Amino acid sequence: MGGFFRSRWVQAPAELEELDPAQLAPGFRAAGVACGLKGGGGTDVGLLACEAEVASALLLTRNAAAAAPVRVCRERTDRAGVKAVVVNSGNANAATGAPGYRDALEMRDAAAAALDLEPRSVAVAETGTIGVPLAIDAVRAGIADAAKALSVGGGEEFARAIMTTDRDRKSCAVRADGVTISAQAKGAGMIQPALATMLCFIQTDAQIDDPDATLRSAVSRSFERITVDGQMSTNDTIVLQATGSSGRPLPAGLLDAILLQLALEVVADGEGATRVGRIGVTGAASAEEAERVARAIANSPLVKTALHGRDPNWGRIAQAAGMALAGEELDEIGPEAIEAAELSSDVFEAEVSLRLERGDGASQVYFSDLGEAYVKLNSEYTT
Repeated sequence: MGGFFRSRWVQAPAELEELDPAQLAPGFRAAGVACGLKGGGGTDVGLLACEAEVASALLLTRNAAAAAPVRVCRERTDRAGVKAVVVNSGNANAATGAPGYRDALEMRDAAAAALDLEPRSVAVAETGTIGVPLAIDAVRAGIADAAKALSVGGGEEFARAIMTTDRDRKSCAVRADGVTISAQAKGAGMIQPALATMLCFIQTDAQIDDPDATLRSAVSRSFERITVDGQMSTNDTIVLQATGSSGRPLPAGLLDAILLQLALEVVADGEGATRVGRIGVTGAASAEEAERVARAIANSPLVKTALHGRDPNWGRIAQAAGMALAGEELDEIGPEAIEAAELSSDVFEAEVSLRLERGDGASQVYFSDLGEAYVKLNSEYTT
């Protein structure tokens, strides 16, 4: 497997053409520009617009301390008719009070005016440092510049405009069965559902009858299956836009494969990460119990450091599983129930499994390792 679909855990449709990731699905244009939010002149304002009628879906973080752009999208955006997205990186505009809410609205309204759209058809997203007032004048100027720079080949610059601690852009464009999908994502730390510290934007010319259900289903098997550090973000936003201009439905499994690959890239890009693991739990009393156990293992600092150091310490997995099931009647979890051999291997993607004897429930979670680089980055994040 090569190109965009690099993970052994992703099953992409057989008949698939990978396109230049800068290329957008038909009917879409994008741009990314620098307005000064990031030091060193990094690209930090992105604009994405659809030229056609669109059916859309919008998923947002459930964090109670949601950032201003998330609250604007919840309260003042037509989720089924998102024609454009305006994004900035370098500032999350979270915990910024009433001024932050006004700034997020101003971003939305400036983008709507530049694109001659109704404000409710524009979603706004932001990512970066929490608790810092937004330099709205600079962002407004960036939006104007981005509107002038929109192009069908602007996907890569848009993907760069949404990056924070990401080591590289996360984007793709693919075609299968007469349908084109382009997508851009960001995320590296503060990653745990729902959803994760991430942004993701998906554009397609497929006909999708129920975008919300389609997106939720694909996200439940991708972005809801990952963790880097067990922390829930204030800014998570995922947008799906579909024009239907191809006259064809989504090919089976295509959206699932794209979002899972993007989600795995987020985990692989986890702040300081060097390895990715997948923990599979079977034999639980229910799917919910399997999820609880898998996530306890994936978020355990002991398991994550073992993955980092290639230490096949199965006792750490047993401890984390028992913690998740505290108070339950449980047979002793011994080495016969755990397969952790790949923890000690040199493969980048390590497989770990735990078998309980409590029922038919199963779940899996993808997670990153934890090493010194994560501590260094996050201890110096604002200094």
